[in-house]
Amino acid sequence: VVMFRDMAKKVLARDHSPNRVNIYEIMSKPVISVDPDMDVRYCARLFDRFGLSRAPVLEHQKIIGLVSYTDIVLKGFASELG
Repeated sequence: VVMFRDMAKKVLARDHSPNRVNIYEIMSKPVISVDPDMDVRYCARLFDRFGLSRAPVLEHQKIIGLVSYTDIVLKGFASELG
């Protein structure tokens, strides 16, 4: 997964030319994905452990969405209130 933040920190801030940098060099590693049926609490712990802000959601090895820490927090508040 490559975020704008990755490009800013690992390319622009280091004064590298974007034309000379491979995606593999700046992408977040390891690639961590989540299952659509994963418990929200487990997903939050996974994000915390690996310092993630978002992750792809995979079903049958296809990306079906993207989940973010914001999504997790909102879902957690909704379940507490509901």
